[in-house]
Amino acid sequence: MKKESNIKRKNFVLITSLLMLLTTSCAIQEKPIFLKVDTIKVASIALDTIRLNANAFFKNPNDISGKISTDAIKVFVNDTEIATVSSEEFKVPAKKEFSIPLNVKIPTKRIFEELHKFKNQQENKQEHNNNQINAILGGLLNSFINKNVKVQFKGDLRYKVFGFSRKYAIDKTESIQLNF
Repeated sequence: MKKESNIKRKNFVLITSLLMLLTTSCAIQEKPIFLKVDTIKVASIALDTIRLNANAFFKNPNDISGKISTDAIKVFVNDTEIATVSSEEFKVPAKKEFSIPLNVKIPTKRIFEELHKFKNQQENKQEHNNNQINAILGGLLNSFINKNVKVQFKGDLRYKVFGFSRKYAIDKTESIQLNF
């Protein structure tokens, strides 16, 4: 019985040591690093929606892989919130750069609502400043004519490893070229 007890104790120490070694050597040292949003392209334009496709690029500095997903990232165009984007859960490779596709559906109605809201705010302030409204509309049109738009992505990423989950905030603004 003593031998059996010693064997159990040795097995327990061995298993505990292995678990400690694995958790310290394969630890999640830091979150995946958000690098950029790139290859933003207009997929389609219709009367009711504008669809954009983009890729979000990351780098995983950790020795272990995991999964990443987005939770309703807000999309701002020229400082106006116009859409939210979510994506499926994607596998994150260990010690590599990777990208996840983002598909943004922008209701054209939302753009005009923002303009209408701004106009109403100005009227409520008794400031009938049509120049500012024209400037906003002109700014949007100018952005599309010049194919250069300021896009901000703001929201949370969820990174999962071994059943554990952590949320990370992203707030990235880029001036992008539109490709029609």
